[in-house]
Amino acid sequence: MDTDRVTLGINVDHVATLRQARGTRYPDPVAAAVLAELGGADQITIHLREDRRHIQERDLRIMRETVQTRVNLEMAATKEMAKIAYEFKPDMVTLVPEKREELTTEGGLDVALSRDTIKEHVRFLQDGDIKVSLFVDPDIDQIRAAHKVNADAVELHTGAYCDARSEPVRKTERARLVDAAKTCSKIGLYVYAGHGLNLNNVAEVAAIREITEFNIGHSIVANAVFVGMTQAVREMKQAILDARR
Repeated sequence: MDTDRVTLGINVDHVATLRQARGTRYPDPVAAAVLAELGGADQITIHLREDRRHIQERDLRIMRETVQTRVNLEMAATKEMAKIAYEFKPDMVTLVPEKREELTTEGGLDVALSRDTIKEHVRFLQDGDIKVSLFVDPDIDQIRAAHKVNADAVELHTGAYCDARSEPVRKTERARLVDAAKTCSKIGLYVYAGHGLNLNNVAEVAAIREITEFNIGHSIVANAVFVGMTQAVREMKQAILDARR
C-alpha cells in the first residue's frame, strides 16, 4: 500500500443542492466536476440519496461519461441503490448510513450490526467490478467488521474531530483516527477520510500517512462561492500536500 501518495476527491453534492432549491437547471454539478478536475481533483464524489434531494440519476449518468478521473458514488446499502450502481458502474461505491431527516450524514455505518446485509451488498457490487468502501466511525470494532465483509477500503468519519470544541477533545479524536488508520493498514484495508474537513482543520488529519485519500465537499463548495471551484480545489489540495510533507 503506497502511503506516500495522497489523493483528493471532491464532493459536488452541494452544487446540486443549490440547483434543487429553486428547481432550475443551474448550477450544474457536472460543470462543477469539470472545474474540480481542472483544479487537480483526483476523483469526483457524489451521493445519490434515496430522496434525491440533490444529486439525480441524470448527474450520475453524465458524470460517468465525462469525468476524466474517477467517480465515487456514495449511497445507502439498499437493493435499489445497488441496482443503480450496477447499471452505471462507478469506479467506487461508498456505502453510507442514511436518514431522511438529517441535513448531512451524521455518523458512520454500523457494519458490525448489519454484517450479513452489508456483506451481501459488497459481494454484489464487487461482482460488477466495482470497488467498495464503507463509511465508518474511527472505531476498531467497525474496522474489523469491514474487513470481515471483504470491503476494499474504509472511509473514516472525521466529524467528531472537526466538531471538537476543545483542544483535549480534538487530540483525543485525532488519536482515534490515528489508531483506526493504523489498524486498517495492518489488516490490508485502504483507508480514506472525510466529513467536516476544511482549510483550517485538514492539516493534522492529512499528516496521518496511512490515510491515502480525502473526500471533501461542503467546505470546498463554500469556498468556491468566493474564489471559484478550480481555485478552491487547488487550495485544498495544496493544504493536504503541505501537511503530508
